[in-house]
Amino acid sequence: MYRQCFYFLTAALIAATLVIGIFWSPLLWLLLLWIPLALVGWRDLRSPHNVLYNYPLIGHLRYMLEFVRPELRQYFFESETSGRPFSREQRNLINARADGTGDTSPFGTIRDVDAPGYNLSYHSIQPGKVPDEARWITIGGPQCTRPYRSSRLNISAMSFGSLSGNAIEAMNLGAKQGGFAHDTGEGAISPYHEKHGGDLIWELGTAYFGCRHDNGRFDAETFREKACRDQVKMVEIKISQGAKPSHGGLLPGAKVNQEIASTRQIEAGQDCASPSSHPEFSTPRELMAFVARLRELSDGRPVGIKLCLGKRSEFLSICKAMIETGTLVDFIVIDGAEGGTGAAPQEFSDSLGVFIDDAVPFVDNALRGVGLRDKIRLVASGKVALGYDMVVKTALGADMCNAARPFMFAVGCIQARRCHTNKCPTGVATQDPKRSRAINVPEKAERVARYHQATLDGFAALTGAMGLSHFDELTPDHIRHRSGYAPARGYSDFEMPALEAGQLLGDDVPEVWQAEWRAAGVDRF
Repeated sequence: MYRQCFYFLTAALIAATLVIGIFWSPLLWLLLLWIPLALVGWRDLRSPHNVLYNYPLIGHLRYMLEFVRPELRQYFFESETSGRPFSREQRNLINARADGTGDTSPFGTIRDVDAPGYNLSYHSIQPGKVPDEARWITIGGPQCTRPYRSSRLNISAMSFGSLSGNAIEAMNLGAKQGGFAHDTGEGAISPYHEKHGGDLIWELGTAYFGCRHDNGRFDAETFREKACRDQVKMVEIKISQGAKPSHGGLLPGAKVNQEIASTRQIEAGQDCASPSSHPEFSTPRELMAFVARLRELSDGRPVGIKLCLGKRSEFLSICKAMIETGTLVDFIVIDGAEGGTGAAPQEFSDSLGVFIDDAVPFVDNALRGVGLRDKIRLVASGKVALGYDMVVKTALGADMCNAARPFMFAVGCIQARRCHTNKCPTGVATQDPKRSRAINVPEKAERVARYHQATLDGFAALTGAMGLSHFDELTPDHIRHRSGYAPARGYSDFEMPALEAGQLLGDDVPEVWQAEWRAAGVDRF
C-alpha cells in the first residue's frame, strides 16, 4: 500500500509543481527538491533492504535512528550505573580524577547494594595507614639480574596502530611524569613510545612485531638491540589476550600506513594478521626455553607471560614445566575475559575465557601449590578502573594491576566503541591525523599522571580504612560478595580450597585439583 502511495504522491507532486510553475514560474525551484527525493525513492524500490523496498524514502529514517542509537542510549537513556563496559559513574569519576577536581558525590550511593554481584568491604574503627613505599613493588625472580621497581598500577598493553600516535605519546609522557610503566602492546616499540622516555614493558605477540624476519619468525639480534635499551624495563610474552583468546589479531590494511608498517616491519597497505599461536614454541617446555632465551638476550631483564586463563590443566602444565626445567618466569599477567581495547569477534569476547575475578585466585593458588608464589609476581589486567578495583584484585591474589581503557578515558576516549572503524570521534583509536590532532599531548599527559596518582591514593585510603597497614595484608575474606538476595559472604567461601606451599608436589593433592593436575604435562598444552 505504501509503495502505491509513493508512486502516486511523487507523480502528483511533480505534476502539480509543473502545472503551477506555468502560471507562477518561481515555484519551479521546488523541482530541485522533489526530483532528488523522487530519485532516491525510485532507487529504494530496487533496494535489497526489505525496509527500503517496502517503504521507499521514509525507510531511511529507520537507518538514521539506528546510526545514532548508541549515542542516544549513552547520553539520554543510560542510567548512571547501567552502562557497559564502564558505567557513566565510573567514567565520570575517572575524568574527575584525571582533571584533578573533586570526586565527591552527595546524597549517598546510587548502587543497588542488595543486588547479586555486589562487592563490599568492612571498615575498621581503628584505621591503618599504608606507607608510600608500599605503592612500589620489585619485579624480578632469582634468575633475573636487572629487577624493576614497579608501580602497583601501570598502563596495560595498547599498540600503536590500535591507538593513534598522539594517544601513545600522551600516555608515555604521563607515565614518565608519574613514574610508572607503559606496556607497548604487541604492535612493537614505536617512535611515540620512545619520544619522552617513559618506562616500557615490551610485549611480544605471536607475530613478533619489531623483531621479526620476513617470514614472521623471531629475529634474535634485532630483539637484543631493542630490548637492551635503557627505556625497556621488562619483556612480556603474550600467549593470549582477554578480548579474543586463541585468536590472532587483525589490523586492516586501511590502518596500516607507512609509519605503522615501519614500526611493525610489515608492508604498508596490507592487512596485518597475527597468528593465533607462537611459532617459536608449542609446548610448556619450549615456552620455558624461550623465556630463558629472552632473558639472556635482554641482559637479565624480567621476562614474563601474559594470558587469558582457559583450560586450567594448561596453566598447570606451565607450572610443571617451570618445576621440571628450573626456568621461572618473573611475572604473570592475567588478562580477564571481559575484553579490552582491542577489537575482537563478538562471540569470542562474550563466550571464551575466564573472567578476572575467577582467574586471579586460581593462578595465585596454583603458584602457591607448586611452591613458586614467592618468586613470581602476579598482575591483574581487566576492569581495573578505581581504587576499590585494585583492593579487590589484590585481595584475590594479585600483586599489582594493569589498566588500559581508564587511561584511554584520561586522554579523551568517550566509549564511543568505534575503535575498529578508524573513525574514533576523539582521535584516540584511529590513524586519521585529522582526528588524532584533537589530542593535546602535554595536557592529556597531565591527566594520565593525575589519574594514576588519584587511583593509587584511593587504593591506599580504602586499604587503610579497613584497618590494614599494607596492601599485602589484603585477603579474599576482606571482600564480601553478594551472590544472591542474601547476606554477603567472604570470597574464600566461593573459591577452590586454598593450597599450602608446595602441596601439589606431594601426595596430598586435594580432590578438586587431582584431575587437572594429572592432565597437565610439560610436553603438551
